[in-house]
Amino acid sequence: MISSVNYSCDSKGEQVEVETLSLPVTTVQKDSAVTTFEYLGAIEGKVNVEIRPQVEGLLDQIHVDEGDFVEKGQLLFSINALPYVERLKNAQAAVEVEKAKLENAKIEMERLQPLIDHEVISEVQMKTAQSNYGVAKASLSQAEALKGTSQIDMQFTQIKAPVSGYIGLIPMRVGNLLSKGDDEPITTLSEISEVYVYFAMSESNYLFYRKMKEDSTARRLNPNVKLILADGTIHSEEGIIDADAGQIDRNTGAITLRAKFSNPDKLLRSGNTGKIILEQIHPNVLMVPQQSITKIQDKNFVFILKADSTVRRQEVNISGKAGQNYILKEGDLSEGETIIQSGVNKIKDGMKVEGYQLTAIP
Repeated sequence: MISSVNYSCDSKGEQVEVETLSLPVTTVQKDSAVTTFEYLGAIEGKVNVEIRPQVEGLLDQIHVDEGDFVEKGQLLFSINALPYVERLKNAQAAVEVEKAKLENAKIEMERLQPLIDHEVISEVQMKTAQSNYGVAKASLSQAEALKGTSQIDMQFTQIKAPVSGYIGLIPMRVGNLLSKGDDEPITTLSEISEVYVYFAMSESNYLFYRKMKEDSTARRLNPNVKLILADGTIHSEEGIIDADAGQIDRNTGAITLRAKFSNPDKLLRSGNTGKIILEQIHPNVLMVPQQSITKIQDKNFVFILKADSTVRRQEVNISGKAGQNYILKEGDLSEGETIIQSGVNKIKDGMKVEGYQLTAIP
């Protein structure tokens, strides 16, 4: 701020000193602007799988470590298979027994057939033999089904990755008894080539979001969203909002939305947090620097520099913030007007001000 001294005459014709401030000024112009909305988000892998045992038994081996990346089909855990080996052997033996019974029933029918043809025995004996054959055949099918179940249980003692992804915490230890009814999974597996970011939006913001999303004019929301990570960096890939909860939570008054992001470098993991950034485009709007605004009793004002070098205080209405500027509602100022850019707390309505344009530093 620069001040100068001018002289004017009072009513008696005597000269009095009048201090004139020199302050930077700027010209009100229209331009395109972007405003942003920030929402805290929780990051989850697109596929989060709980790894649970399908059979009961003692945990025999852990083949991976927490945080490892595993491929689909890779062996993760082994359950003690000895009880299931014995069950499979018993099932296989039962199949052989039933095969032998079926063969005997078949032989008996073949033996009786000539006797029936020569009417040596009654039809009842043949029907009994046929019934025994049917029972033997059904018993064999049942034994084979039990054998198949035993084979499946055997396979379930080897717990493999259903998808490729990263291993989560492993609360279980070798020797722990595992069962299908356990409350806690052995671990979780996250496939993170794509991730979801869940965030909550207030009801009023959601209504605004829906209106702007469907707005056919240029004043619209950017269809892509950005993600700011916990360290303040911006994720390399932009995402899209692809789903919402469909209803407002009565307890919080908010609705949960989901944004999907590509994660080619696998930097984002389940459990991470970040901020979702939505951008709204404002074409051809009036903007003024933030430091040109002064507040008086919750109202916003700028000082317009008139042709006679005096300033006039003008109330303005702020509709948004874009970078270091405020967006004004249409009609508050006119394009081309000159306003005081900074130092507005030093002046009052009607004061003389010598304005100068700031020179940008190269």
